[in-house]
Amino acid sequence: MGSKILVVEDERITAEDIKSGLESAGYQVPALVSSGKKAIELAGEVKPDLVLMDIKLKGKMDGIEAAGQIKLHYDIPVIYLTAYSDEYTVQRAKITEPSGYIIKESTGLLKKPFEESELHTAIEITLYRHKMEKDHDILLAAMLKNINEGVIATNVEGKIKLMNTVAEGITGWKIEEAMGKDLRDVFTPLNHIIKTFKDLRLKNEISAEDTLLRSKEGQSILVKCNFKVIKGDNKDINGYILVFNRIMA
Repeated sequence: MGSKILVVEDERITAEDIKSGLESAGYQVPALVSSGKKAIELAGEVKPDLVLMDIKLKGKMDGIEAAGQIKLHYDIPVIYLTAYSDEYTVQRAKITEPSGYIIKESTGLLKKPFEESELHTAIEITLYRHKMEKDHDILLAAMLKNINEGVIATNVEGKIKLMNTVAEGITGWKIEEAMGKDLRDVFTPLNHIIKTFKDLRLKNEISAEDTLLRSKEGQSILVKCNFKVIKGDNKDINGYILVFNRIMA
């Protein structure tokens, strides 16, 4: 069976057209959805491999907000398929870390609003990249288990992606609870070390000795930490990594 694609589109004719094209290419389309709320609900139920998301949707929630929730709670990649390409919309969309952004053109009834070959290529690249990222995260998580220091990794927005068992033990947070939370909510000393993540971007690395961590249970724990920027081959910031130890009295 082909990969499952959830289509979130407020125009029924366009949605049916997308569904027909996807199924002809061998993909499964378990549902067509027109609202952000329903998209989030079905993403949790049907567990699609990818979501095609229009930005303009029915209801109060737009596609960008819905995509952010789906990415946060289910780690499902999203490709925006939308007519909106203004700078403000693009910047909002970028925050949700989409896997693609395909512009729908205003066309007559006899012409499709996008090239199906372009869409299918974007889908295949996204599915492949997501699998590679998941495999990398699984390998990294296995490696982290064997490190005797607390380690927490985040995305570029400072949202937690990974943490090892040592970090769980010191902070009192389980990875299932901490996933997607702001690092500063879990590792409280950061609130005193940096004002914003921009501070770290300017320095690349920040260390602190003898600082107090308040665990999830409210316990005060003396720790030392090292907080670094993670950069890719192109020098863009991919996220942050925090390494810390409990200081024994």
